[in-house]
Amino acid sequence: MTLPDYYTELAPFRGLFQEGHPILCYHKIAPPPKRARIKGLYLEPKLFLRQMSEITQAGLTSSFLGSSAVTKRETITITFDDGFVSNLVEAVPVMKKVGVQAINYLVADRLGQTSDWEAREGGEADPLMDESQVREWLAAGHQIGAHTCTHPRLSQLSDAQANEEISASRKKLEDRFGLPVEHFAYPYGDYSERTVELVRQAGFGTAVTMHRGVNTPSTPVFELRRWTARYPSRTIKNLFCRFL
Repeated sequence: MTLPDYYTELAPFRGLFQEGHPILCYHKIAPPPKRARIKGLYLEPKLFLRQMSEITQAGLTSSFLGSSAVTKRETITITFDDGFVSNLVEAVPVMKKVGVQAINYLVADRLGQTSDWEAREGGEADPLMDESQVREWLAAGHQIGAHTCTHPRLSQLSDAQANEEISASRKKLEDRFGLPVEHFAYPYGDYSERTVELVRQAGFGTAVTMHRGVNTPSTPVFELRRWTARYPSRTIKNLFCRFL
């Protein structure tokens, strides 16, 4: 069966999720503005609740990433990129209700500001959690990871610039919140072989990409795969998939 390009509901993915460890990627848990340029980054809170409820009702347990994560059966990892305020306001109550935990990859130099990199890409710059809100996120039982300092395309930087974005983001978050930051996400899913090595040298334990698929013991820990979760796409392909 041909899978949809994005994760919307569990049904088409049941078989795949039994073959390895799935990781889902979210950004903004909020209705998209009427004139949003990048609507795929938004997910209605009601749909998020439905997705989380489906996962727990199917017996999948949320699991944080670690050396043994991809070998655990019947587990799933929920991730958020960028640290939007809506993750705290909308997603945390839902996850508490259904018993799910997640990791949020934060842009270290943009806490309490907006996603200015989106504006540069033609999208909407939305509010990001400030320090106190990140502490609320942590107090609710969730984790944080690093997503660079300013959200650049790492493969387009010099080695020195990329290293600063990667290693400094980890140190800044650890210093600010007093806990180890062991996980990294590549902005835009953009990386190179050199980037992977810089992430390794910075002391991270894992890194996630935007490549689709599930993870097995043979998946490189600095190139973990994720499925982007979003609303159903109204395409012939995805409509057809619902009836296969």
